[in-house]
Amino acid sequence: MSLRYHNKVVIVTGGSKGIGRGIVRAFVENGAKVVFCARGGPAGEALEEELNSAGPGSCKFIKCDMSKEEEIKMLISVTVQLYGHIDCLVNNAGWHPPHKATDETTAEEFRELLNLNLISYFLASKLWLSLQIALPYLRQHQGNIINVSSLVGTIGQKDAAPYVATKGAIIAMTKAMAVDESRCNVRVNCISPGNVMTPLWEELAAQTPDAAEAIRVGENAQLMGRMGTEAECGLAALYLAADATFCTGIDLLLSGGAELNYGFKSQILS
Repeated sequence: MSLRYHNKVVIVTGGSKGIGRGIVRAFVENGAKVVFCARGGPAGEALEEELNSAGPGSCKFIKCDMSKEEEIKMLISVTVQLYGHIDCLVNNAGWHPPHKATDETTAEEFRELLNLNLISYFLASKLWLSLQIALPYLRQHQGNIINVSSLVGTIGQKDAAPYVATKGAIIAMTKAMAVDESRCNVRVNCISPGNVMTPLWEELAAQTPDAAEAIRVGENAQLMGRMGTEAECGLAALYLAADATFCTGIDLLLSGGAELNYGFKSQILS
C-alpha cells in the first residue's frame, strides 16, 4: 500500500478526540510523523499509544492549552526540535458552546471563544511561518496550513452568533493568508464540516430534551441522510495536504449536501 504522506511532519491541534482524532489517525495511517495536542491528557495519551502500536507512521501527544500563546510556542518549538521542520499545520482546536441567544451572551464569553477558536489559529500559523523566515532551511519544505472551520461559518446557525462569527472569520483569514503566504510557496486551505458525529455533538444533543431525536434531526439535515464521520474528516485533511497541490485559499465543504435545497426556515412566532 502506498503511503500518501510518508515521513512528513504534521501538527494537529485539538487532536485527541472528534474531528482532530480522525485527522491524526489519517495522517499516521499514511506514514506521517504527527505531533498533536489537547488540554486533557488521558485521551491524548491513549490515542498516542494506540496509533504508535499500529503505525505505519507515528505520533506524539503534547498537553497544550491553545488559548495560551506561550503553550502554542512550546508546541511549535518542540516539534521542530524533534523533527527539524514542519510540513503541515492543522488548526483544529476549538469549541462549540451550548446554544444561547445573542442577548443572553456576554462580551467576555465572546472574547474567550474568539481567543480559542480564532486567535489560536492565527498564532500557531504566525509562529510556524516566523520560523520559516528565521530559519531559511525550513523554506525548502514549503508546507501547508489547513484550518478547520464549519459549514455554519457560511450558512449561519440559530442561537450561536459568537461561534458562527469565529468560524466565518477562519474562512476569511484562510483566504487572506493564502494570498500572503503564496510568496513563500505555502498553501493555506480550509475545511468546513457540517454535522459530524463526534463526542461534542453527542454532548450538545444530551443537553436537549430528547437526545435521540436531536441526533435524528441532525442526520436528516444532510442530503445523504447521515452525519459525517471522523474518518471522512481525516481523509479530507489528507487530501488537502497530500493531493490538492494546486489548491490554495479554498474552503472545502464537508457537509453531505446540508447547504443544498430548500427547507423549513420560518422563525416567525405565532
